[in-house]
Amino acid sequence: MPDPAVRCRFAPSPTGYLHLGGARTALFNWLTARHHGGQMLLRIEDTDADRSQPELVDLIFRTLTWLGIDWDGEVVHQSSRGEAHRAAVGRLLDEGRAYWCSCTRDEIDARAKERGGKPGYDGHCRDRGLGPDPTHVVRFRVPDDGETVVRDLIRGDVHFANHELEDFVVQRSNGHPMFVMANAVDDIDMAITHVIRGEDLLPATPKINLIRAGLGEATTPVFAHLPLIVNEKRQKLSKRRDDVAVEDYQARGFLPEAMRNYLATLGWGPPDGVEIRPIEEIVALFRLEDVTKSSAFFDVKKLEAFNGEYIRALGLGDFVERSLPFLTTAFAPGPGMVLDEDTFVAIAPHVQERVRVLGEIPEMVEFLFREISVDGDAWAKTMEKDPALAVQMLDAAIDLLAALPDWTATAINDAVIGYADAREISRKKAQAPVRVAITGRTVGPPLWESMEVLGRDRSLERLREARAQLPA
Repeated sequence: MPDPAVRCRFAPSPTGYLHLGGARTALFNWLTARHHGGQMLLRIEDTDADRSQPELVDLIFRTLTWLGIDWDGEVVHQSSRGEAHRAAVGRLLDEGRAYWCSCTRDEIDARAKERGGKPGYDGHCRDRGLGPDPTHVVRFRVPDDGETVVRDLIRGDVHFANHELEDFVVQRSNGHPMFVMANAVDDIDMAITHVIRGEDLLPATPKINLIRAGLGEATTPVFAHLPLIVNEKRQKLSKRRDDVAVEDYQARGFLPEAMRNYLATLGWGPPDGVEIRPIEEIVALFRLEDVTKSSAFFDVKKLEAFNGEYIRALGLGDFVERSLPFLTTAFAPGPGMVLDEDTFVAIAPHVQERVRVLGEIPEMVEFLFREISVDGDAWAKTMEKDPALAVQMLDAAIDLLAALPDWTATAINDAVIGYADAREISRKKAQAPVRVAITGRTVGPPLWESMEVLGRDRSLERLREARAQLPA
């Protein structure tokens, strides 16, 4: 049954592009909200004024919209909630649950070294009765005994001994809240029922629960800490060594629906094992309880396979429309280059069956729109390895195709392959020099259909140019 009381939120920081892990987090929040008929809220955690940039907020909006992840209501900007954060810190101070602290990091480290114990804050200012000062921070007074339990849908109950949690900072000396403080206050005020985020934030969760309890909240949200996304070496995805920006995949020609579908499989799988399916079915099947604790492998080849399936499922008109931006970018108007949409439409069905991403299309069809640049390896493999065969097939193709009554793929095939069959020449070997002469490469769309679209005159011109470079 729909539960409109379910309220999820995605809370990115506008300090960079939207990471694949962030996109997966946004998607799992969205799936949970839509599955329950609840609400998906968006909060921009922009309290770090030095690193937050307005243009990055717009990038987050654009990327989420591209993925088809929408949100309900107005976007909440955490930077506009300073008064609420300071008021909550004031309550903690008034009730003795927090205190002012003057300790610097160097002082804390020096005392830890002197006592030879575990590094970290030692409660030095707990009972000194300090007041506000431009150099003072506010720390939360963690209970000395007992434990704080985080109940997590994915990981079960996670226990944290309170004596192992140091009195943590909730407000910086400049008056700005720390992440845990702003996070706790905003989730309370936004009535968030489900907190779904990466497992790297699990260590902060007991602090958030302590703050909530300190502010008089009797309940905690449903927590679900998602597994890490790792690369092929089982290392956490890192912007230093991995392609992790969603916008980069968009630029390469991945379809948003394919990316969204694939992200849904990173840590979750449908009970029937069918991974590629409409988003409506994923929404209906998705349950946080089914998310695994194990790290999720981001497999680019599998994503490409997903994307290829989605490309082949597009209607021809839709495929052409999505392809054109990549073609117009690659084939800017200039000497020897004419991008003709009708020409692409003619070859599009054959291209659609072969590409994995839209970014592959320009290279596959460039022989139609500009003078070809023959790939050196392709020329060596076909023309230089067996020049006698190359000369024979190019001469035959020129003579046969010049006299061909009808310029169709079928007629071109019958003429060239008929010649090869009659002389017991392998069809693959017979086509190779013709393909390199026409396209400059050894792979591409079907050769005869490509020649039909290219036209008789241009095809013969290229065949003759290639033949002229071979021995007489």
